[in-house]
Amino acid sequence: MKARGWRVYRLCVRMEEMKLEVDCYSGRMADERPVRFRLDDCQYMVEEVLDQWYGPQDAFYKVRADDGNLYILRRETSTPDGPWHLVSFRQLPRQS
Repeated sequence: MKARGWRVYRLCVRMEEMKLEVDCYSGRMADERPVRFRLDDCQYMVEEVLDQWYGPQDAFYKVRADDGNLYILRRETSTPDGPWHLVSFRQLPRQS
């Protein structure tokens, strides 16, 4: 599938089998934004938070990681220390 020159890949893994851990920056508030996350054995640094929005019981973060790809991470905010989920993944073409 192609869209506007981007090649879109779907992450074809059952999400419950992947372990997601997220480390957050805590400044004025606790867990303000993700700064690093781990999917199974791979660690990624968040280079940029591109967007952030809130649902009734969730906070969403669209981030670009140090591998150059885009991820949407969701944190359940309805409970303290709510779990994190990987909502979306998009592999971007490498810049030459």
